Amino acid sequence: MSEIIKNRYEFVLLFDVENGNPNGDPDMGNMPRVDPQTGNGIVTDVCLKRKVRDYVDLVKSGNAGYEIYVKSGAVLNSQHKKAYDYLGINPDSKKPKDDELTKFMCQNFFDIRTFGAVMTTEINCGQVRGPVQFSFARSTDPIFQQEVTVTRCAVTNEKDAEKGQTMGKKQIVPYGLYRAEGYVSAPLAKKTEFTEDDLELLWASLINMFEHDHSAARGKMSARKLIVFKHNSELGCCQSHVLFDKVKVERLSRDMPSRSFSDYKVTIEDDMPNGVELIERL
Repeated sequence: MSEIIKNRYEFVLLFDVENGNPNGDPDMGNMPRVDPQTGNGIVTDVCLKRKVRDYVDLVKSGNAGYEIYVKSGAVLNSQHKKAYDYLGINPDSKKPKDDELTKFMCQNFFDIRTFGAVMTTEINCGQVRGPVQFSFARSTDPIFQQEVTVTRCAVTNEKDAEKGQTMGKKQIVPYGLYRAEGYVSAPLAKKTEFTEDDLELLWASLINMFEHDHSAARGKMSARKLIVFKHNSELGCCQSHVLFDKVKVERLSRDMPSRSFSDYKVTIEDDMPNGVELIERL
């Protein structure tokens, strides 16, 4: 097993969507999420973590140490019971060995040692704060929320057979370029035993997570840029916003609405603070 990471990192991920819904809002009829004051599109951190989890589950399925804690169909108490069974502890015990239980969960579940988890349910495995955190992704420009009517030549019930076809709706963004920012903490990595191998898997996940998540609803989604800032120490050499401000995205023309990544220019200032290395992963 590789070493626990010893450096702090920040990263910027640029991704785009074309004729799809990157993150529907169930409170708004599944329309693409939007900041109501600015019109900029939003993709939640929970949505991005879900895609990372799904990618890791795809490429590491069956490998020890890479189970996924939060996934479709998972019963969290059943996940916790694995730790009790391994350690030979009765789940009804009034004083479980929280540290050992939490350590087992971190060692066996990739998303727990990466993002952390609150496991204080009926079968208690404690809680842990993960070293990797995301901000909400936000579109560079205001997005246009569009609802498209579609038809289906089949019907659901026999009583509707005479209708011949039924109607439905799709909610899309014609085009949007989104920016997410994230953090990797070395001190917190010590507590969850987040390793250099885990970090490499995280970068691979961010680059490839849309490639195995295609659907008609999400349209065409692509990771465009992954810019990583590596500090030469655990605590870091400068504030994160100083580094984030060095990545600038600007529209080349305002004559027409943007419809592709080529409508934008991405520039990265190369005058890094002392002790910070710029790494372009994509």
